[in-house]
Amino acid sequence: MPRSFALPILLTLVAALAACSPSAPPDEPIRAVKLLKVEGQAISGEQEYAADIRARTESRLGFRVGGKLMQRPAEVGMTVKAGQTLAMLDAQDLRSGADAAAAQVKAAQTQRDLAAADFRRFEALRQQGFISGAELERREASLKAAQATLEQAQAQASVQSNQAAYARLVADADGVVVGVDAEPGQVVAAGATVVRLARNGPRDAVLAVPEDRVLAIRQGQAAEVVL
Repeated sequence: MPRSFALPILLTLVAALAACSPSAPPDEPIRAVKLLKVEGQAISGEQEYAADIRARTESRLGFRVGGKLMQRPAEVGMTVKAGQTLAMLDAQDLRSGADAAAAQVKAAQTQRDLAAADFRRFEALRQQGFISGAELERREASLKAAQATLEQAQAQASVQSNQAAYARLVADADGVVVGVDAEPGQVVAAGATVVRLARNGPRDAVLAVPEDRVLAIRQGQAAEVVL
């Protein structure tokens, strides 16, 4: 009798134990994954700025002497050649100075000629024994002084002559007039700028770059200029 109930009891115990054991974890679901291919790509850093096109070399021309400006043919935008007249001073005072210097040269020349003739005459008297050697030396000293005066007058006349020529302001090179700083009738000082001349040749694009962009610009970096 006991054996007849043994098998059902055993099966019931196994079933109970199976019910109490933990169940196997479920399989994780397959998740979709997006794949991206990373490639290098140039980043556009183009910036546009307004610029001025300027000559690389600009001459500031003025007279070597001061005076009253009588003429100024040069005008902004005018194309000129080297040696072309740009402005003229009133040369009357300069010519008067040159004439006075020339007159001084003539007077000094006359004095030198008289001293030379006097020296030759006393030199002949010395050879004949009529005068002393000291007297002849005094005549020679007078001749040398007259010669020095003549040379000084000639140098001054040369300066005055050059100043008269300086009354004309000419272009020092081919180029374009980009500015005028004096008007006819105005008295200008020696060396003051009267005409500004942009010489023919290389040109530069001059522009202002914002402070926060300065470090982004490198020497040799490509740039495009559109006129």
